[in-house]
Amino acid sequence: MQIVTMTELTRKTGKMIKALDEGKELTLLYRSKVIGTIKPERKPKVITEEKLRELEAAIRAAKPKKLIPRHKRDEVYRKNLEEKYGTRVS
Repeated sequence: MQIVTMTELTRKTGKMIKALDEGKELTLLYRSKVIGTIKPERKPKVITEEKLRELEAAIRAAKPKKLIPRHKRDEVYRKNLEEKYGTRVS
């Protein structure tokens, strides 16, 4: 558990939110006395091996089959425009 004072409660809310998102409990102090604990309502998300495999499969599916090198992209683009609109494309 982390200890948080009332001053930190008002000034460092971002760090507290991050700690709560990670699933940590916070102890609240006021004038050197513990007045309560702050617990996260939702549990942190845990990535299982199955979810990781599904994510990898989705990434592989979204990746293009054929990658075009940078120095040839302009040539390929121009060629596709000429096929679609004719040779007089400027």
